[in-house]
Amino acid sequence: MIKLLRRSLGPYKWPVLVVLLLLLAQSIGNLYLPTLQADIINNGVVTGDTNYILRVGGFMLLVTLGLMLGSYVLVFFSARIAMGLGRDIRDALFRKVETFSQVEVNHFGAASLITRNTNDVQQVQQVVLMAMVMMLSAPVMIVGGVIMALRQDVPLTGILVVITPILLIVVGTVMSRAIPLFRAMQTKIDRINLVMRETLSGVRVIRAFVRTRHEEERFDTANQDLMGTALTVNRLFAMTMPVIFLIMNLSQVAVIYLGASRVNSGEMQIGNLTAFLQYIMQVLFSVLGATLMLIMVPRAQVSSGRINEVLGTVPSIVDPERPVSPERRGRIEFRDVSFSYPGAEDPVLRNISFEANPGETTAIVGSTGSGKSTLINLIPRLYDASAGTVLVDGVDVRQFDRQDLWKRIGVIPQKVYLFGGTIASNLRYGDQAASDDQLWRALEIAQGKDFVSAMEDQLESPISQGGTNVSGGQRQRLAIARALVHKPDIYVFDDSFSALDFRTDARLRAALARDLGDATVLIVAQRVGTILHADRIVVLDEGRVAGIGTHQELMASCETYREIVLSQVTEEEAA
Repeated sequence: MIKLLRRSLGPYKWPVLVVLLLLLAQSIGNLYLPTLQADIINNGVVTGDTNYILRVGGFMLLVTLGLMLGSYVLVFFSARIAMGLGRDIRDALFRKVETFSQVEVNHFGAASLITRNTNDVQQVQQVVLMAMVMMLSAPVMIVGGVIMALRQDVPLTGILVVITPILLIVVGTVMSRAIPLFRAMQTKIDRINLVMRETLSGVRVIRAFVRTRHEEERFDTANQDLMGTALTVNRLFAMTMPVIFLIMNLSQVAVIYLGASRVNSGEMQIGNLTAFLQYIMQVLFSVLGATLMLIMVPRAQVSSGRINEVLGTVPSIVDPERPVSPERRGRIEFRDVSFSYPGAEDPVLRNISFEANPGETTAIVGSTGSGKSTLINLIPRLYDASAGTVLVDGVDVRQFDRQDLWKRIGVIPQKVYLFGGTIASNLRYGDQAASDDQLWRALEIAQGKDFVSAMEDQLESPISQGGTNVSGGQRQRLAIARALVHKPDIYVFDDSFSALDFRTDARLRAALARDLGDATVLIVAQRVGTILHADRIVVLDEGRVAGIGTHQELMASCETYREIVLSQVTEEEAA
């Protein structure tokens, strides 16, 4: 946690300095007040000097007013520092996650990354706020309180020698048990977020298979598990606080009892006893405040460790120090490419080699699990090839700056995702400067102009998060239009026509062939009709290339392709 705070508090060094100065002034003021009170009792009340009482009492009121104003400014700056710190850490986490490849995202899990950027940051933020207000003043108050108590009466200060070790033992015992529990709590919060995320994402599947009750029980199990750990923590602290207050009250009784004997013997004045009692309470309340803070620190320490784990992760895919930017042509080449997912025993792709040239359509087909989607994920470097080379415009993709690489490629993924906003804002995700005419042109090519024109607000029609207020076919056409607005050199369609009817599919392919004549087009498709007229068809079988050629060539030479085709159409239709 110290490492995280040292790195994150750098921009706030001046506000932190102001807080420290205010805390020092506040502590000095609080330590000075009991001495003034002792003087009023000894020199004013005992002697009956009313003027002295009024004069010193008025000064005490001024000191108290100054402390009140200082506390207001202190809380103001402390809140600004803590809130700014939380904002900066969240921003750093978000920017770091954006650099992650799919490997790192899969390693942490989406639910855990969300928890780290919300709940974990909040734990650290709360500790910083409380530390600014309370913890930093505690050492000054403890040390200052002991010194001022010694000034009032040395023998009575020996009570602290007995009290302090007892408090340290209690606090140390609590901390040793609390840290593992807090670590478990954060993991269980991750679990709840995961179950909730899966339930929301898979609500249709859950209802289709009548598994609502099962999911409720699964969530209840995770919820009860978290509650059990939280109750254990609360019971631990519920037992701790009475013990601390018992120690404080017994200390107060001991001070009054022993102090009364010393006043009675004339070794101590009544005003000094009153001041001594307040100093002892200041010391003990400072210890109590530090204890309350220490109760929060273990959870924040666990959270900061989880945050540092993300911030300290080195992405497996990074940009080169000296990126290469060749002339944009749109040519793709796979040279003996193999790929294995992290931790997998067998490779998903083995020795893949083929080319895709500008002005041509290259189709990739194969049975389920043959590695089609994995293959095209290597082009924009969502993953890096385990062996071999993927080249774009004659250069290994690992030598590109990824921003430059992504500008050359327009990917329409298998699972289409639309952002909350409007149709126009989603289409302009490809090009923020695109005009309305360009958006309509892209929609026309993508066969989406008709249904968008029929909407009440047309381009300004609202789109909910994920595009759940439009049909699957409409989402696919909007995603295709978004890629067209991007104007890349390479278009990658990952089974992007699956939700379209045959008529719309045919019209869309005709429009793409007409308007994307100079671009390189890669199509991953299950539907044979989508790829019959491709210039080149790459057939994958269990991660290997089973054949490359045109439809007619493969029907004659590749049994795997022939089986795929004849499983969908008759021999006459295939011919």
